[in-house]
Amino acid sequence: MTKKAMRIGIVAASSPFEQGTADRVVALAHALFPDNPPELYVHPNSFLKQGHFAGSDTERAEAFLTIANDPSFDALWFARGGYGACRIAGTVLQRLEPAARNKQYLGYSDAGVLLAGLYKAGCSVAHGPMCQDIVRNGGDTAIERALRWLVDRDPDSLEPTLADGRPAAAFNMITLSQILGTPLQPNLTDYIIMLEEISEYMYKIDRTMHHITANPGINRVAGIRLGRCSDITENDTDFGMTAEEVVRHWCSVTNIPFLGPADIGHDAGNRVVPFGES
Repeated sequence: MTKKAMRIGIVAASSPFEQGTADRVVALAHALFPDNPPELYVHPNSFLKQGHFAGSDTERAEAFLTIANDPSFDALWFARGGYGACRIAGTVLQRLEPAARNKQYLGYSDAGVLLAGLYKAGCSVAHGPMCQDIVRNGGDTAIERALRWLVDRDPDSLEPTLADGRPAAAFNMITLSQILGTPLQPNLTDYIIMLEEISEYMYKIDRTMHHITANPGINRVAGIRLGRCSDITENDTDFGMTAEEVVRHWCSVTNIPFLGPADIGHDAGNRVVPFGES
C-alpha cells in the first residue's frame, strides 16, 4: 500500500517569493518522488509585495498561521529569508494552536527568528535549505536535500558533526544576535551552536560575536561551530582577521569551546540541523 503523500505548506514570512521559483520547486519534488510526490502548497500571500515584504505584517502572519494551525499539513517550509520575520513573531507565537506543535518547520537566515520562538514553544524546527535556494548555483541539490529530509528523514541530509549525538541548533550570526535578550531566545544550555553569515563586514561579524558570546545564556552552551561566512563585504581598511580567527577570539575570551567547522551556510551546500537531538 502506498503511504499517504506528505503535505508541505510553503510560506514567505519575510521577503516576497516568485511564482516561477515556486513552480521549479514543485516540479523538482515530482521528479524526485515520481511514485508518491509530496504535496507542496504555496500560500498565495507569499507572492504579495509590499515594499521589502511579502505583503503586510498582518498578511504574512495570517499566511503562516493558516499553515501552522492546519492539522492537514505535516510541515511548514519557509519559502525564503530576507527580512521581516521579527515583525510577525509575536503575533504568530501568541496564536499557535495544538496542531502547530505537531509539524516540522524548516528554514534558515531570517527564518531563524521564528525557528527560535517556535522551538521555545515546543515545536520541531530545523535549520536547512529553503525554496529560494533553487536559484543558487547547484540549488537543485539543496532542494533535494531538504525534501529528502522532510519526507524521509534522510540522514545524509544532516550536518555531519551531528553524528556525535549532542543537542545542537544553528543560526545566521546576525539573526541570533538580534533575538538574544528577547522573549524569542530559547534555552540552549549544553547545546552546540552552529553559526554562519553572508554579506557582512568583518568588523560587524566581530561585533556580533562579541554580543553573542557575552549573553549569559550563550555562555552556557557546549561549544560553537563555525559554518561558512561568504561574500564578506570589503572594507576600506582590512580587518586583518578571518571569520574563524574572530570566532576563536571571542570563544577564548568567554571560555566557550570552539569546536571547529560546520557544514552550513548561505549556499547550496547548506546541511540540515534539527534543533535538539537529531
